[in-house]
Amino acid sequence: MSHQESRLQTWCQTWLLTQDAISSYKEILQVYWETATGLVNACCDGLEPWQIVGLTCSSTLLAVWLHSFLFQPESLTSRIKKQFFKLLRRMPFVGAIIQKKIDEALNDVTSSLSFLKDEKDYIKALPEQGMSQPEVLQKMKEYSSKGDVRWEDGKVSGTVYSGEEKLTRLLVQVYEEFAWSNPLHPDIFPGLRKMEAEVVRIACTLFHGGPSSCGAMTSGGTESILMACKAYRDLAYERGIKHPEMLVPVSAHAAFDKAAHYFGMKMIHIPLTKTMEVDVQAMRRAISKNTAMLVCSAPQFPHGIMDPIEEVAELAVKYKIPFHVDACLGGFLIVFMEKAGFPLKHPFDFRVKGVTSISADTHKYGYAPKGSSVVLYSDKKYRSYQFFVAPDWQGGIYASPSVAGSRPGGIIAACWATLMHVGESGYVEATKRIIKTARFLESELRKIDSIFIFGKPEVSVLSIGSDTFDIYRLSNLLAAKGWNLNVLQFPPSIPLPLFRKKKISEWCLNGPELLAPGWDAPVGGLFSIPALRCWDLDTVEIWEVP
Repeated sequence: MSHQESRLQTWCQTWLLTQDAISSYKEILQVYWETATGLVNACCDGLEPWQIVGLTCSSTLLAVWLHSFLFQPESLTSRIKKQFFKLLRRMPFVGAIIQKKIDEALNDVTSSLSFLKDEKDYIKALPEQGMSQPEVLQKMKEYSSKGDVRWEDGKVSGTVYSGEEKLTRLLVQVYEEFAWSNPLHPDIFPGLRKMEAEVVRIACTLFHGGPSSCGAMTSGGTESILMACKAYRDLAYERGIKHPEMLVPVSAHAAFDKAAHYFGMKMIHIPLTKTMEVDVQAMRRAISKNTAMLVCSAPQFPHGIMDPIEEVAELAVKYKIPFHVDACLGGFLIVFMEKAGFPLKHPFDFRVKGVTSISADTHKYGYAPKGSSVVLYSDKKYRSYQFFVAPDWQGGIYASPSVAGSRPGGIIAACWATLMHVGESGYVEATKRIIKTARFLESELRKIDSIFIFGKPEVSVLSIGSDTFDIYRLSNLLAAKGWNLNVLQFPPSIPLPLFRKKKISEWCLNGPELLAPGWDAPVGGLFSIPALRCWDLDTVEIWEVP
């Protein structure tokens, strides 16, 4: 027997065995089918045809309703909670008590905000005759002096990141030059378009983007995040995902929740580990066929912790999912930390395979005026989903790269001017002073038994908590001393971000005065560390605090 005849015989035998196996399965399926049809016929025995049709339609409608109820962008747990509290508030006695507490809270907030006390002085209509320039400027100075907190003293967090006088004077001149410009019309303002393109390219270079990297300027970190989410939602639609989901650490910025709300995406919050990093294994388990994007922070806002970007990037590559790194807070610090002598343990930018987009605020540690940020992409194919184009509008083809149509050209020009004026050496020097101060402050705070620092912060933000006393009471005492600090929840903590204007020495000097009547915890040494060396981040002057 030849080799070909042997192969043919083997194939025929295999075919016959396959047919026998299929026949066996057919017989089994036939038995199940006859049993099922018998049960259905028995249930329908005695029913009129119209009853069968009615039951079929009702069952179909019920199945459709259940599917729409269970599979929505907002989780079932969240919707049940909302419905429960809505019903609770409708109960006669309970609703009245809840409303009373809400009114009390609103009154407390109103009384604590001094500018709301001047309601009778609000201008509610246009002046009959326009004010003169001196009158307008005088009124403006009156408004700018309102409030009890002076950010210039450096006692605030998350508000002003520079405020340097020479830079301010430069930016005023730049804004004056471009006050009436609008990047929506690049043919009329080509120089402004060039500035915007250069800001984006500089940012791509800082984050090690390749030749295909690109991006866009936005009005702030929230819009940068919104644009990335919008791009990945549209990409998910193109891939056939009808209900896109984003996997986001619970420590990520609330702008991701806003994006999910705006764009109809389902938000899946991923828990953190004990070190306040996102739990990579939990994120892996949450990945599904509907996952449209993964998210990490570099660093995250509440505790200043860098998420394990390399590990999450491996998931992004394995499952072919876009991966966004939110560096809005510290983006313009972490890109200079290596040159400043404080290299991070792990890469965080486009050098990591799998990172497809990054958001970074130029108006934070980039020291540009408020209203400027960038969203960057590793490849142009992702950015194309960010754009909006209306080709059939009667006014002509309308296209915009971000949410806004018209945008203030003065802000773009001021951002460009800031980057040019500060330069790489200026950013490296500022980064060196900020990180040096943050590391020293962390080392000293860890010596105090009554407080602890969350995780292992690597950049400019650290958060303190306590198992001994109510940390919010410490925040209230600091507020009484003129400090205006954010407070965090879940768990309770106080973030301590460091900026160029932060006067660290006053943290130390205020310490002994924090012991107030009724204070029931041994925290007197919290900000009175012996021989604490503190750096004035503007003059690099070292103060000895006895």
